[in-house]
Amino acid sequence: MAVVVVPSLVAAQAGGQKRFEVEAGTVGEALRGLPVSDLLFDERGELRPLVNVYVDGVDARQSHGLDTKLGPTTEVRVVAAIAGG
Repeated sequence: MAVVVVPSLVAAQAGGQKRFEVEAGTVGEALRGLPVSDLLFDERGELRPLVNVYVDGVDARQSHGLDTKLGPTTEVRVVAAIAGG
């Protein structure tokens, strides 16, 4: 099973749970299956701009994005970028 790790702010909306074991074939399937997926995706179903995803430490955008394949020991880490001015 792949593991998805979310940041504390997102975990707070999942009862404090930061780690989720998921059965999914791709990063997109894994993230959409989380109980906090509405925080990660916008109304069009696209990943929100300030949400970064790393697959085994590599930015998913450098691979196949949400279509990146997952293996049984893959770790997906969600990192929320901070913006402001």
